[in-house]
Amino acid sequence: MTREDALRLAEQMGLDLVEISPDANPPVCKIVDYSKFLYQLKKKLKEQKANSVKTQVKEIRFGPQTDDHDFEFKLNHAKKFLQDGDKVRAYVFFKGRQILFKEQGEILLLKFATQLEEFGKVDQMPVLEGKKMIILMSPLKKK
Repeated sequence: MTREDALRLAEQMGLDLVEISPDANPPVCKIVDYSKFLYQLKKKLKEQKANSVKTQVKEIRFGPQTDDHDFEFKLNHAKKFLQDGDKVRAYVFFKGRQILFKEQGEILLLKFATQLEEFGKVDQMPVLEGKKMIILMSPLKKK
């Protein structure tokens, strides 16, 4: 149907001609009440937003000389976070002259990442930002 015919038909019915799919060939249009169409569109977008998964980033802090028991304790927390679908941002914080132990911090974070391989994947390898060495992990997709 031509554009003019569609506009005339919509005017006779007292409704509006709304373009639904402009990329199609020929473009797809619908004769509807425009305000009702906008309301339904907003309602659909709101529903999609409510159903979307919201991920949080949980932080875990280490020192360069973190003991094995503390490491295991924090590792268990990280496992729980990853299983719940949250991202984990682990970092080693260096105070004062502890910055000399950068290698220890990197080894600690890499050990942390290898222990969590079955629960998540590494998004960002250990990077030194100021006095923090940071690693970022995200959960594996559930099948």
